[in-house]
Amino acid sequence: MDYDHLIQTIRDLSTTVGIRIVASLAIFFAGRTGLKILLKFTKKIFDTRKIDETISKFLESMLSITGNVIIFLAILNQLGIQTTSFVALIGAAGLALGLALQGALSNFAAGVLLLLFRPFKTGDVIETGSSIGVVESISLLATVIMTADNRKIIVPNGKVMSDRIINYTTTGTRRIDMIIGISYSDDIRVAKKILEEISAGHELVLKDKDITVGVESLGDSSVNLAVRPWVLTENYWSVKFSLLEKFKYGLEEAGISIPFPQTDIHLYKTEN
Repeated sequence: MDYDHLIQTIRDLSTTVGIRIVASLAIFFAGRTGLKILLKFTKKIFDTRKIDETISKFLESMLSITGNVIIFLAILNQLGIQTTSFVALIGAAGLALGLALQGALSNFAAGVLLLLFRPFKTGDVIETGSSIGVVESISLLATVIMTADNRKIIVPNGKVMSDRIINYTTTGTRRIDMIIGISYSDDIRVAKKILEEISAGHELVLKDKDITVGVESLGDSSVNLAVRPWVLTENYWSVKFSLLEKFKYGLEEAGISIPFPQTDIHLYKTEN
């Protein structure tokens, strides 16, 4: 048996393995250092562009995971281990996970769009679908809305994006639309003057915006007047409740009635 040849083979193998190990360590440390630099640079870009913290943290996490997987595969390849099966396994696992979480991924994608384009923010009063209230939080999967009667509604982001979104607090002001009915026998000009004076005299109605008072429609039992003052968004409901009460008292004092629906029935007698 050629011991010298065996020893030489072992030495060559040891050298090769040693080189591979050293190269693998070099890949590990270089990859980790490069990944840290990339993550730091990415975070700086996110901060500069003021990207939502939820999205930035998620993207940073995904970048970190992807980078570590690439480093791991590169080390395995350097050690002479076939990585094809690992790549196929990761791909199959990703496909299975995607199919199992279709709904969640749809909500996630919608959440990313909500956080990027910001049709609303925390604290805004919005209406989406049949839900209306104050936005308490926006996550990557769902939006939490608190209603006026203190109910918490959790709406999946996919549903939020698929429905219309009405943001009541974007501009800071809102117009109150009210319909007041008066009798056909009452003077429209007098009623309009009373409604306009009451609206203009309210302390919370905005003075720099016009108040619209006009005939909205001729109903079955009343002449319907539209009254449209402007207020700050946070004063919307309090002003509306207050004005409706003042309208009733003001019209009654002026002798103008607010009719209720009624039907006139005419009976005809026929002779046999």
